[in-house]
Amino acid sequence: MSKTNNFVFIVLHIVAWLIFVGLCIEAGALIVNFVYSVFKPEIVGNLYQKLDLSSMYQQSKWAYFGMYGFVIFISVLKAILFYILIELLLKLDLSKPFSNFAAKKITQISHYTFSIGILSLIARQTAKNLTHYGFEIDKLSQFWVDSQAFILMAAVIYVIATIFKKGVDLQNENDLTV
Repeated sequence: MSKTNNFVFIVLHIVAWLIFVGLCIEAGALIVNFVYSVFKPEIVGNLYQKLDLSSMYQQSKWAYFGMYGFVIFISVLKAILFYILIELLLKLDLSKPFSNFAAKKITQISHYTFSIGILSLIARQTAKNLTHYGFEIDKLSQFWVDSQAFILMAAVIYVIATIFKKGVDLQNENDLTV
């Protein structure tokens, strides 16, 4: 492997770790916000992203728990997605990239990406439906603004996973014939 490819791969590791840490902080902060909003709603305005949904909580607890559940679940899924990516990057052997491990991890990444996209799409539609009942959801739209991008990205990653599976089969067949 050339020095340029090795450098790019190291930079990808660093970027993946930074994004993973950021997503974990975001998910943790959202969980803390949720707990504080249930037990001490008066200080929510001072917490992470000032995600104050106390008016929704007063109108309907079910709507509040449902929307906050979407936000937390999507944030946790994004963190898990990058954890799987880090696992892949740590164990990927670039001299022999077509392995069952790599194919399995890339398939997992496509499944998580698709799940994030579908869940974001459902959350967006649910939030849109709640506006018809007078709920204020403007602060929440930032959490599922990219739902279509995740679905499209899942399709592309699934194609790559399928190619990797075929590459594993060809590599194993080639190893048997030599």
